[in-house]
Amino acid sequence: MHRVFNDLGLAVLVVVAMAVAPSIYSNQLLLFNFVMFLSLAQGLNVIYGFTGYLPFGYVGFFGAGAYGFALAVMHLGFGPPGAMAVGAAAAVVLALILTPLFRLSGAYFAIANLAAAQAVYEVVANPALEDVTKGPYGVSLSGVFAPNASYAAAVAILAFTLLLVVWLRNSQFGLSLRAIKEDPISAAMAGVSVVRGRTIAWLLSALIAGLVGGSFAWEVSVFYPETAFSPQFSIFAVVFALFGGTATLTGPLLGVFILYGVYNWIGISVPQYFQLIYGTLIVALVLFLPNGLVSLLTRRGIRVP
Repeated sequence: MHRVFNDLGLAVLVVVAMAVAPSIYSNQLLLFNFVMFLSLAQGLNVIYGFTGYLPFGYVGFFGAGAYGFALAVMHLGFGPPGAMAVGAAAAVVLALILTPLFRLSGAYFAIANLAAAQAVYEVVANPALEDVTKGPYGVSLSGVFAPNASYAAAVAILAFTLLLVVWLRNSQFGLSLRAIKEDPISAAMAGVSVVRGRTIAWLLSALIAGLVGGSFAWEVSVFYPETAFSPQFSIFAVVFALFGGTATLTGPLLGVFILYGVYNWIGISVPQYFQLIYGTLIVALVLFLPNGLVSLLTRRGIRVP
């Protein structure tokens, strides 16, 4: 019970901080990006941190959410809340279609997932579908542009995501997922439904990415396929989660605040050294702290949320 309160306290602190941040710092787009990556890193944490499956093509769900939102606005006349639901549903449906990928494991799963995301991108960007998706020419949703409302939606998604991770860390279901990650055969022999557990975690992870993709489409209102399906979203989500430490609430949060903060500081202050400094930082962590920053605390017996 003490751990639950610690986890909830950290979650509430982060959500409140991001909710009031626009009143302190004027660059709301940068704050939106922080909120977006906080959710994406935790969404990836749901599938990788608790089951051990690393989706290099995680951006596929994000792009599905963005385009689901856009199609709902353009062709169904939905307002932003309804369009967000459509985007989330599109990501979940895509995840259901891709569940056969769980027949693979390790690098094979990661690469196959990346190929699947690229296939979705090719469909969306196809000029033959210009009447539906606008093809490679991008979508314009200026009629729903409302940065304050979309930021509030992003913070609400972050709250949902953090509460989901808190639940996974402290529930019987989350414990079964960790058992699957450690040894799926032993977990199955102990009565854990491996297929069911992996599938639910997969769908929840996709749901988060789809919601975030919808909030992104609402925030920017004008975007192109190569933006919505940019590998950068997957790369950042993976790097941020691994940098801080997976299967924790704190790890991905640390990864985003530190690495994305450094990313923006270097890009503004010393852009000519960006790749060198950023790459060195990440390589050093992989070599010396393979379990992420939180491992520094756990080694000293400090319990990390």
